[in-house]
Amino acid sequence: MQAVLVKEFGAPDVLELQEIPAPEPGPGQVLVDVAAADVMFLDTRLRSGWGTDFFPVRPPYIPGGAIGGTVRAAGSGVDTAWLGHRVATCTATSGIGGGLPVGGYAEQALAAAGTLTEIPDGVSLDQATALVHDGHTALAVFDRAAVRPGDPVLITAAAGGLGTLLIQLARQAGAQVIAAARGTTKLALTERLGAHTAIDYSEPGWTDRVLAATAGRAPHVVLDGAGGHLGDAALAITAGGGRFIGYGAAAGEFAGSASADARQRGVEVIGLHDLNNTGDDDRAAHAARILDAVATGAIEVVIGQAYPLAEAARSHAAIEARTALGRTLLRIG
Repeated sequence: MQAVLVKEFGAPDVLELQEIPAPEPGPGQVLVDVAAADVMFLDTRLRSGWGTDFFPVRPPYIPGGAIGGTVRAAGSGVDTAWLGHRVATCTATSGIGGGLPVGGYAEQALAAAGTLTEIPDGVSLDQATALVHDGHTALAVFDRAAVRPGDPVLITAAAGGLGTLLIQLARQAGAQVIAAARGTTKLALTERLGAHTAIDYSEPGWTDRVLAATAGRAPHVVLDGAGGHLGDAALAITAGGGRFIGYGAAAGEFAGSASADARQRGVEVIGLHDLNNTGDDDRAAHAARILDAVATGAIEVVIGQAYPLAEAARSHAAIEARTALGRTLLRIG
């Protein structure tokens, strides 16, 4: 089979398409003919050599922790009724809140049978693949945010995969949605999805414009996918008694430099680890819930760009250049 390998840590051009043997499913595993693989920001960071203390990947390895496709073979202990079914799943080594996000950029990949989600009618393989990680996280973030009608809600990195889902969820809950992103194309996308106000956070004074949009009340809920200095700036203007949920690090690292001051103002500061302390039942329920919302048209999955397997390097370059919208996929087979 063909697979993309990180041959050494470095720039996107270290991604190399190679012919390698197909894996064999072990006990409790299935082999999936991969139709689509999710390309995450984390994939680009690991490829560059970042984070090996937390994710001990070593070249050569196959990136990618989420796939969609058709079950081809089943290992011992797996119900053979899965054979031939369309599924979306994390890879065998991956897992929300743990594991290594590897194995997905390939024509075939292994997955644990317990992580399989059957894709319902009305949902495409692309859509389901894009939701393997984002669907769970979006609902975990949104449920914890406890958004009330009329709440001013600031969403950073709002044009990314998670941000685009959260805009829709917050708007449906009756919130005043303020989307922060970079550039006119991304801002236009957030407005199309329902943001009341779209603000470019690459421009000076962007937090002043957030406060102006709330008539000085300040955002009661901040959903931060940016992290870094952008997340810290958003945390600093979160209303006293409000909630700040930091789930992303697109700007570098997770926000946190202003956490002590925010807590003194009564802000509840919630990190990604707090959200991921959920069991498999919660994740399965989230998957069913988000896929049902997509099937009924209540939620739009924004897949801004998709590349063939041989052009995996282009997918990483787009994410690193901050030009990617929504989710980025590799289409395989």
